[in-house]
Amino acid sequence: MEDFIFKLLAFIAAIAILVSVHEFGHFWVARRLGVKVLRFSIGFGKPLWRWIGKQDNTEYVIAAIPLGGYVKMLDEREADVDPAERHRAFNQKSLSVRSAVVVAGPLFNFIFAVFAFWFVFMLGETGLRPLVGEVDAGGIAAQAGLQTGDEIVSVNGELTPTWGLVIQELAAASVTDQALVLGVNDRDAMPVERILVAGAIGDLAEIKDLMSHLGLQPERPSVPAVFGKILSGEAADQAGIRSGDRVLSVDGGTVADWMEWVEYVQARPEKTIELTLERDGQPLNVMLVPAALDRADKTIGRIGATNQVVLGMSERYRVEYRLDMVSAFTSAVSRTGEYSILTLKVMWRILTGEASVQNLSGPLTIADAAGKSASYGLVPFLKLLAIISISLGVLNLLPIPVLDGGHLLFFAFEAVKGSPLSENWMIHGQKIGLLLLAGLMSLAFYVDIMRFFG
Repeated sequence: MEDFIFKLLAFIAAIAILVSVHEFGHFWVARRLGVKVLRFSIGFGKPLWRWIGKQDNTEYVIAAIPLGGYVKMLDEREADVDPAERHRAFNQKSLSVRSAVVVAGPLFNFIFAVFAFWFVFMLGETGLRPLVGEVDAGGIAAQAGLQTGDEIVSVNGELTPTWGLVIQELAAASVTDQALVLGVNDRDAMPVERILVAGAIGDLAEIKDLMSHLGLQPERPSVPAVFGKILSGEAADQAGIRSGDRVLSVDGGTVADWMEWVEYVQARPEKTIELTLERDGQPLNVMLVPAALDRADKTIGRIGATNQVVLGMSERYRVEYRLDMVSAFTSAVSRTGEYSILTLKVMWRILTGEASVQNLSGPLTIADAAGKSASYGLVPFLKLLAIISISLGVLNLLPIPVLDGGHLLFFAFEAVKGSPLSENWMIHGQKIGLLLLAGLMSLAFYVDIMRFFG
């Protein structure tokens, strides 16, 4: 229940931030270009909080349904306008002014993404060095020439100091029809290139485990099964386990290292484990019952203990990735552009049937991702916000009536025609846009439900 509440709050926070950014773009540019704003609302439905600003008596609202927002401007098409205020009505402004107000929302989403990535790159993040471990003979990685001990340092020219960045770049490159060039330092630290042929990865939405799909596993240290920190009140503490205890046997068998021990525990929630430990050179038998921890797709065992840190091991496997202010900003701009193009490519591939609809994400998937990223810390949460903000920006620029891109499409017709489209055409366009949007939202909901409950 606590996990659900945390994810819900993280989802609401993410949506509130991104909607505020988008609507503030419309609001700020409208005010700067002389359009009177009547209401700035975050959320729909019944107002939970309302405040009237001193300038222009603009109404600021936080409403009950936090799934969007809107900026209501003075407009003769919606209500009667005082003749003295007519020059401030949205519909009376020039085509360039109206276009600027409309495009400002998506533009602010892109600007937000740039600043979010900028902070991420300056704050830095810690990840695992992309060292290749076991490689399956005949697998995609083996066919590309990857070998145990290789370190992947770049993908298509983009530096990849961590496994996270490798996966990120592989995902971005997977929607292209080009071969992937992996820059690699081999086991002798010699720079070489490994080539993944075009289409080798396939549709990522259909792949549950990218590493297994490629036929490789990250190199990981063999950490001895020795207990480090024991959390008070958890299963390990209740069983009397202490820091420094070494696992000798588990239910009569042995475990090779700490990772194997963790997998053994996670597979046995609320089941008794007979454990033989070594403490001060003497064997000790204890009975351990892992608590049950609910995850999105399964229930795992948890005992509330970490492994003992092995000195010197982290230098080989852990990497801190951080950029200076200028480099971080240029990388942030580049990353925002890359993700924008990637989003468009994925949308096009879905429309043409080249990619699965599983690439769509609805509110359930976003809420799950928001909760997980927020639990990992500020940097992962900011990265998620940046990615969703880019998706919102791209989506809103699609030429679908009711979206910002639909308004820009109408403005384009107006520029060619020399006058606004008739009200009848506008109404029909809005109806078509609502149907398309409702269909897209229904499909995203369906994919979400099948993903979590199917």
